Amino acid sequence: MPGISLEKIEAIAPDQASLVAARKLVKPTGWSGLSCDDTGLVWGECQGSGSSPYRVVISETDASYKCTCPSRKFPCKHNLAMMWMRAEGKTPFQAAQTPEWVEDWVRRRRPSSTRPTADDEEASKPKNLSAATAQPSEEVDPKAEARAAAARNRSRLEREEAVLAGLDDLDRWLVDQVDAGLAVFPQHAGKSCRAIAQRLVDAKAPGLASALDNLPNQIYGLPEHLRATVALEQLGRLHVLAEAYRRQDVLSAELRADARREIGWTQSRESLLSEERALCVSGSWRVVGTVSEVQPDRLRRLETWLWNEGAVDGPRTAVLIDFVPVASGQTRGAYRTGERVGAALVFYPSARPLRALVREITSPAQDCDAPLESPGADLAGAMAGYEAALCTVPWISIWPLMFGNGRLRRDGEKVFLCHADDDGIALPVLPSQATIAAPLLAIGAIDGFGLWDGYSLRLCFAQTPLGQWVSE
Repeated sequence: MPGISLEKIEAIAPDQASLVAARKLVKPTGWSGLSCDDTGLVWGECQGSGSSPYRVVISETDASYKCTCPSRKFPCKHNLAMMWMRAEGKTPFQAAQTPEWVEDWVRRRRPSSTRPTADDEEASKPKNLSAATAQPSEEVDPKAEARAAAARNRSRLEREEAVLAGLDDLDRWLVDQVDAGLAVFPQHAGKSCRAIAQRLVDAKAPGLASALDNLPNQIYGLPEHLRATVALEQLGRLHVLAEAYRRQDVLSAELRADARREIGWTQSRESLLSEERALCVSGSWRVVGTVSEVQPDRLRRLETWLWNEGAVDGPRTAVLIDFVPVASGQTRGAYRTGERVGAALVFYPSARPLRALVREITSPAQDCDAPLESPGADLAGAMAGYEAALCTVPWISIWPLMFGNGRLRRDGEKVFLCHADDDGIALPVLPSQATIAAPLLAIGAIDGFGLWDGYSLRLCFAQTPLGQWVSE
């Protein structure tokens, strides 16, 4: 997700005076509730001259902003100060559930123009962050810093307690579903899952809440005779995740990070990029798949899947994930399937690293019609990799499959991905892809990439004797 840069702040500031005023607020003292989520929203409260603090929110996806102060300059000094703190990465922002007042702003806002409004004469004058920094600033108050640190720690502990209480409620709910009989669970899954998901939102476990919100659609998308079995598997997955979170102290650091991230804890972009021990992999990355889906919270999730063609060590597959408001109209990420880009990627800590951020672009993205280099194992090897990943992180829901020597076959209305030599593997392709994948039925062996959820395959990319096939 693109962050706020110092250059961006300098460009959108209404005038130099606003930058000077903002610089004085670039410190934790005077701020409370500095928080962020994994959709690019950042918020907090800044104490002004009145009795009530000003509520400040920015979106890092498009540099839009809002503040409750009465300033006639846009963005105001509070917005600029928050952006500045994010750009410098020195001030910690606690990952948290988005409060109602921020969600209300997201629902109401339109994509913000980055053109500031200010006096024309002042706005036309040069603006410089260095000059603003050079202005005399107030000395840091050690006691205020200590109070701010204590408040952040208290907030973290309170959230930990809230999450554990939510997991206890989840346990009781799971027992109730088993007692009622999982054969009838699909009949009332929508209402039942929504109720416990809302409870988990209140418990500050948004990752679990999202999984439960998505469960009914996953079940209803399957044949009726499979629904009870899938419900059992998915509810068991949630139980395993809850138990892993309770036993974090005995988990490896990587698996602990996986469990916390799945529950809903987030790590800021700045924190990951500044982490010296973070796994960084450089190379030539081929874009092998893109996914765009609207979530229940009215945010669009944009996934870009990359394959490191020449990798020797480290992960060969990576996914970049961005979140944008549906109202923005953006429906795709920065890259298209088939492009090749040179980049250094930093991976989030994980027992099976997948999600990453771009640290540096070494060569710009370009269309590439060349065949995939080192497309990976055959279909049997790809599935073995999935099973190994599941043994390491048992709550995995989606896993990338890069395969060679595959072939599409039809059985009635269904399409399956099989090994070209008929070794018994047959993975059902998403029913919604049956039509667009039909041309591949007449082609022999293919190399390709897809996303496997344990029940069906989303085919994203295929290299055929006639050229590339993409699902876009």
